[in-house]
Amino acid sequence: MIARDGEGRLTPALMSFDVFGTLIDVRGGSHGAFRSILADAGASGIDVKAFWEHWEERNIAHYWEPYRRYRDICELSLAEAFSHFGVNAPSRLIERYFDAFAGFEMFADVAPTLERLDAHYRLAVVSNIDDDLLAETRLARSFDLVCTAERAGGYKPDGTLFKYLIANAGCGRGGILHSGQSQHTDMVGGKPLGLTVAWINRRGVPLHASVPKPDFELGNVAGLLGIVAA
Repeated sequence: MIARDGEGRLTPALMSFDVFGTLIDVRGGSHGAFRSILADAGASGIDVKAFWEHWEERNIAHYWEPYRRYRDICELSLAEAFSHFGVNAPSRLIERYFDAFAGFEMFADVAPTLERLDAHYRLAVVSNIDDDLLAETRLARSFDLVCTAERAGGYKPDGTLFKYLIANAGCGRGGILHSGQSQHTDMVGGKPLGLTVAWINRRGVPLHASVPKPDFELGNVAGLLGIVAA
């Protein structure tokens, strides 16, 4: 259980963050790349958002399987998405997505919020990603702890990546406050391990009945300033 101050605000020993969708606008950043992928595949008529969401669902399904690189999962999922939408095109077009990482932007609330939190807490990132792609992402700051699927040898949903976080946090799991946007990776992976989880529900989507309830639900990262002592 995370300690609280005299006013009832949380005082975690470590604050960890999902990256893509929580700190970085991956949907907005990816749609241009996937629009290019569909154009080169001769499938410009397909709704890019629907295609991207199906591709991401396939990614999450593969996170449960024996570990393989994020790059490899993305390419496999693209092949499956092409098949689902009846598109005949090479899966190597996924390189357009990887090339876009350097251009992904942070949500506007992120930088000022992390700057305030950094004055009081140790900060970590926990991401279902390969190290090289995270290095290309413009986070504009360093973190006290970096946890990637590549380093952990596994992903969030089955708990492998969160176990890596707990093992390297330098505090008990009861001192960690994790913030993430994905019900099906952050909550499903973190809550069964006893982590306190803040759901950053930027899109205002409903919680799926199969997903463990988060401890907090916030509309953005800035909302954390209302629940922690900062």
